[in-house]
Amino acid sequence: MRVLLHLSDLHFGRVDPATLGPLVAAAETIHPDLVVVSGDLTQRARRSEFRAARDFLARLPKPQIAVPGNHDVPLYNVLFRFVRPLEGYRRHITDDLEPYYQDEEIAVIGINTARSLTFKGGRINERQVGRVRDRLCALPDGTVRIIVTHHPFDLPEGRLDAELVGRARMAMETFVECGADVILSGHLHVSHTTHTAIRYKLPGRSALLVQAGTATSTRERGERNSFNVLRVERPKISVERYVWQPVERQFTPGAVETFRRTDEGWERASSKDTGVKAEG
Repeated sequence: MRVLLHLSDLHFGRVDPATLGPLVAAAETIHPDLVVVSGDLTQRARRSEFRAARDFLARLPKPQIAVPGNHDVPLYNVLFRFVRPLEGYRRHITDDLEPYYQDEEIAVIGINTARSLTFKGGRINERQVGRVRDRLCALPDGTVRIIVTHHPFDLPEGRLDAELVGRARMAMETFVECGADVILSGHLHVSHTTHTAIRYKLPGRSALLVQAGTATSTRERGERNSFNVLRVERPKISVERYVWQPVERQFTPGAVETFRRTDEGWERASSKDTGVKAEG
């Protein structure tokens, strides 16, 4: 079994300081095999924010995979936005914008969807998809294939399709062809879990789409701070949401969804609500 701690949208520069220590404590208790951060480590891509994000990541378990988000591209510094859009991220977080992790059970590949030309949206291109194809399609059949982006490939009910990552269907065709099992993302500050067969209806195996809320930011969207814990044990994957409890000042386990792999892909096997409310 492999345990993944999935954080997103930290937004240093707009964090709730009360959440930081308890999140580190929860991570130490969970003992993840991998920490995944799906973008927006900062609020305005300032040096001080990147340094704070770097120091926070240093307190979390290793190994780690992180990808940038649109907030990690400078908004007001026009020169850097278009000439060196991720200079701060490269300098303080990692120079690897599309990291890769692999062990005997899982393979995790990050994709940078942040772009200079859009202030909020994201995009994926053919070069990136080709890189994913080269790695994921070559993996042994028993490997669980996981992709990490900031911008989502699916949306909670009531959201506009414009919020999807650009060229989502083009990318998804390759991901399904290569047997992708899970796609992790953030961006919307709302937790959401579904699978690709509902939106994309592509032949072949479906993949799980798991979106994390914001782990530490005060920029909530009607949902408390939260993060996901994935437990991968073929042929099952469980997704558990840990929710911030401001009175107790700790993150506590909430709803758990379990999915089982079939010939068609991942299907929901069970869902358990512990009664912990995530609404803000």
